[in-house]
Amino acid sequence: MRAHVPGAQGAALQAADASSQPGPEESKPEAACHAFGCSIFPSSMAPAAERAGATLQREEWGDITYPVLFIQLNQLFSTPAGLEWRETARWIKFEEKVEDGGERWSAPHVPALPLHSLFQLRTCLQKGTVLLDLDAPNFKEIIDKALSRQPEEAELQPELRERLAALLLCQPRHQPTKSLLQLLVELGLSPCRGKAKSWSEPGAQLSKTPLKEQLRNRFKKKVPPGAEAAHIAVGEVEFLEKPFTAFIRLRQGVALGSLSEVALPSRFLFILLGPRAKAKAYHEVGRAMATLLTDEVFQRVAWQAEQREDLIAGMEAFLDELTVLPPGKWDPSARIPPPSCLPSPHRRTTVHQPDGQSHGNGDIAAAGDRAGQRRAHSREELERTGRLFGGLLQDIRRKARWYGSDFSDGLHPQCLSAVLYIYLATVTNAITFGGMLGDATANMQGVLESFLGTAFAGFVFCLFSGQPLTILSSTGPVLVFERLLFSFSQDYGLDYLEFRLWIGLWVAFFGVVLVATEASHLVRYFTRFTEEGFCALISLIFIYDSLKKMLSLADTFPINWQYRLDNVTSYSCICNLSSPGHSSTGNDTPLPSALGLGGSRVSVHNLSLLPPLSSQPPAALAMLSRTQCLDQGGYLLGTSCQYVPDVTLFSFLLFGGTFLSCTVLKRFRSSRYFPVGVRKVVSDFAIILAILASCAVDAALGLETPKLLVPSELKPTNPARGWIIFPFGANPWWVCLVSTVPAVLVTILIFMDQQITAVILNRREYKLQKGAGFHLDLLCVSLLMVVTSVTGLPWYVSATVISLAHMESLRKESTTSAPGEHPKFLGIREQRLTGLAVFVLTGVSVFMAPVLKHIPMPVLYGVFLYMGVAALNSIQLTDRVRLLLMPAKHQPDLAYLRHVPLRRVHLFTIIQLLCLALLWVLKSTVAAIIFPVMLLALVGIRKGLERIFSLHDLSWLDSLLPETARKEADGKQSREQEESNSEEVGDVLDAAFSGLMPRRGPEINVSVN
Repeated sequence: MRAHVPGAQGAALQAADASSQPGPEESKPEAACHAFGCSIFPSSMAPAAERAGATLQREEWGDITYPVLFIQLNQLFSTPAGLEWRETARWIKFEEKVEDGGERWSAPHVPALPLHSLFQLRTCLQKGTVLLDLDAPNFKEIIDKALSRQPEEAELQPELRERLAALLLCQPRHQPTKSLLQLLVELGLSPCRGKAKSWSEPGAQLSKTPLKEQLRNRFKKKVPPGAEAAHIAVGEVEFLEKPFTAFIRLRQGVALGSLSEVALPSRFLFILLGPRAKAKAYHEVGRAMATLLTDEVFQRVAWQAEQREDLIAGMEAFLDELTVLPPGKWDPSARIPPPSCLPSPHRRTTVHQPDGQSHGNGDIAAAGDRAGQRRAHSREELERTGRLFGGLLQDIRRKARWYGSDFSDGLHPQCLSAVLYIYLATVTNAITFGGMLGDATANMQGVLESFLGTAFAGFVFCLFSGQPLTILSSTGPVLVFERLLFSFSQDYGLDYLEFRLWIGLWVAFFGVVLVATEASHLVRYFTRFTEEGFCALISLIFIYDSLKKMLSLADTFPINWQYRLDNVTSYSCICNLSSPGHSSTGNDTPLPSALGLGGSRVSVHNLSLLPPLSSQPPAALAMLSRTQCLDQGGYLLGTSCQYVPDVTLFSFLLFGGTFLSCTVLKRFRSSRYFPVGVRKVVSDFAIILAILASCAVDAALGLETPKLLVPSELKPTNPARGWIIFPFGANPWWVCLVSTVPAVLVTILIFMDQQITAVILNRREYKLQKGAGFHLDLLCVSLLMVVTSVTGLPWYVSATVISLAHMESLRKESTTSAPGEHPKFLGIREQRLTGLAVFVLTGVSVFMAPVLKHIPMPVLYGVFLYMGVAALNSIQLTDRVRLLLMPAKHQPDLAYLRHVPLRRVHLFTIIQLLCLALLWVLKSTVAAIIFPVMLLALVGIRKGLERIFSLHDLSWLDSLLPETARKEADGKQSREQEESNSEEVGDVLDAAFSGLMPRRGPEINVSVN
């Protein structure tokens, strides 16, 4: 029968539930003690268990951290030359074994232990030597003290101690981690020197200083900084009649020379030596000890233990959570791969709730707990001060102390990749929306205005905003409003730019009023329901626009569906310079078949290279290119004149190839190929590599795919307008007053668009350290509205998808991770340099046209598609939509599926999809004028869901609204106060009755409810 490490087997099930458990700040003082008391019978270990539990509770409140342990298992082997210590396994988080061949390490795996080995280990701790906080400067003194402080019943004879000490002081043979180059060198040299040299020879004494091989060991890169070593030595010897065991914890980490594979200070030692014929049992006990030391809960007990019973109590807690598998139902030789995530140790110390508290699916108290937790984590940025501009002043104070580091933190190679990625995305977005604005406004705003506005607004925002990771850009909802505004101006004879100027000024005024009154605190009502609806809409706009642009290529570069290879001899195209009225069919002789469809491009563009054909009329034999022919008044004759290569089909190949390349290269970090450093670089520069590869393919084939066109002159797209828009003169005076009506709608749109994006970017899961600046961001956007309106540039607001892509490109992960452990997400590289560099490059793109013109537009549309899909995959709504298409037995183990009935999950998803469809319809029809109001209505719809769903369901599928969470928290507090008062009254009455009545037994308990 085998037992698994607690939390390893089934960790994928527990991890989903970990987020729902109270953190350290909410755990009750007695919870940790209860975690150590799972036995249904009284235990003699109760005082030690309470002491160990109290120790863990103090650590949780004190936020104590301990060094990571590198654990090495050395086993004693008998060789012809004598006894020899060999490294057979090692642990940091998971176990790695030396394979039977002795030349390589196994893959990291979850250790599977025989249950009996744990019981034997407990016996070793109960009967063997236990030395805690031992002071010793070297390994020899440690061994001498361990041998001299044995229990009386296990004391060894002096001669046995000497032999045992000499054996323990022998140099172990390590199994170093070798690179591929080292293995190839050894393979090439092995015929010359016979056998590879070992680190040690049998019987050699332990070196007091680290060996050269230890210092060069590549495995040290996997060991976290500040780690310490734990040594386990097991084996059988013929001169012992009974086992010798010792568990030692040093007061200070001591460097023990060449004892460890990696040169680290040592803290723990465990020794088990015994008589022969039980080598396998000794090995398994050593593995059990190593596995215990990798367990975070037991490790914390081992660090703080004051006596032997504390260690045994910690082991009892380990056994309480053990999962046992029957021997005939699985393969013991199978190695369980490490799970993707592990449960928090805080959850394990509070998993046994005191007083039999129930956390069933329908428990309203559980929903209240979750609401209380979320309320406890509410942002200080959203707390009202009650003063004019109070929130703005707090934002400025909060961000001022980080302003210097916002520039120094950007000096990292990862930021270069982010700059190139977001720059190309921003340029593509500026060209796309600039072209759409030009079509919608008769070029009153075009590509050049889009470039200049993006560069100016983005640069200023990144320089002064509260959240500089936000990327400003033109967005779909703003574009819809611009189109409606231009149509309205045309219908009623108003000057569009002047009308737009007054709307922008009023929007800026309303925005400043919102900042002054701290209206940004209303974003607390933007729950997951609202955030996901808006994020999904913007993501779908990106996906839809990229596909729409690709499909429109078929109009410019039609696909040659009628091409037939057998008819190639009849295809031709010639230039006829004679008047169309004088031409006749008899005179229009087609070119030879050699100039047919197979060479139609040559016949059109390179016709001047062909020798004149004397048999043709002079007008038909003008050897001109297609452009020259049309410029000189000629016209083209022939069946292949309208032929173009299959540019559209090739563009779709570039489009799909770029999208797939971005996806594959971005996931390359978690692949099994190449070293970690290479995978990280490829993943960080995934988008740039995909773009370069697609551009190289396009250049190699030479097809005339549509390229990125950047304006090369600084002049307005429409010559009828200037760079400064005057407020009076073109429209009646009352327009400045009437414009307040559309300005209110634009204000709602800007506020919702800006603040929803800000809420998404400042989620807790991004682990931002420098805080948000909701009021400061809204002020910057409002003031920029004045400048862009006066200069006739597009209006700018936070771009959700590009900002999310910016955040993802700046993810920080742990550089060192234990074998088998996935890199830990550390947060986002918060700085201003990437945004500033992106918008500076956008501004100078006008002068970079000779370089940028080689980038095919289908490649950039592929990047657009990737950004939309990546943003769509980042929201929970996408996961729940997939659940609609999955049978229940194939659905993943998600936390909310454990606590909310599936039909309620589907109902919540369908309501979200209906709201999303309504937003899309409003955006795409003449009703788009009320689109901002519909965004605001999402909050009202979310409030109405409380009549359909219970608070318990909403706490799992969404988050509770502020007043609902406050009521739940206040109700819980009042209930706890009532219970506390009743207990106090019960104590008073109990004391009174105890003085008046004789005591009948300890079971009597008087209480008043």
